[in-house]
Amino acid sequence: MKKKLVGLIGILTLITILSACSNYKFKPDIEYEVEDFTAMNHRGEEVSLEQLKGKPWLAMFIFTNCTTICQPMTFNMTTIQEELEKRGVEDYNIVGFSVDPANDTPEVLSEYLSHYTLADESKWNLLTNYDQKWIEQFALNSFKSLVKMPKEGDQVIHGSTFYLVDEKGTAVKSYTGYSDSADGVPYETIAIDMETLIKERLDK
Repeated sequence: MKKKLVGLIGILTLITILSACSNYKFKPDIEYEVEDFTAMNHRGEEVSLEQLKGKPWLAMFIFTNCTTICQPMTFNMTTIQEELEKRGVEDYNIVGFSVDPANDTPEVLSEYLSHYTLADESKWNLLTNYDQKWIEQFALNSFKSLVKMPKEGDQVIHGSTFYLVDEKGTAVKSYTGYSDSADGVPYETIAIDMETLIKERLDK
């Protein structure tokens, strides 16, 4: 009798969890309208905000000469993509804005990205081909994020946040993109939010 009761409790718990997952509703926590832009990706292709519209995308700010957080952030983004692939999510993009465009040519960005194992490279766009003043202003206006080239040295000051941008070009959620803690970056949450955002758009 006790075994049957334990089994029944287990089944009810599983049903509750599955029900909660199916009823999950995407809730924006920010609303930043991304300014219009046209840039060049690591494949030498032109990428604009208008081209990205229609699908949600994940955004981050990095640069290839970074000696601290950029490599871990890029690796964390590859982990998020793996989560998306496991869930069968396909209609999305990943956009990395270089905060050091003078050095990060498309060729340099392509070489940088080649050191990572990507579930689907075609979803990635590491962007450059704009000037330093522009990216500093763009980051502030579009994502409320600080980007600043220091007067001395080559280590650009920038944030470690990942942003979820909806299909209309509005940043709707922000997440920790780098953490010293192993469980500090919410990989699964980001994947679920992306998946839910896409499903809700298709259901409209």
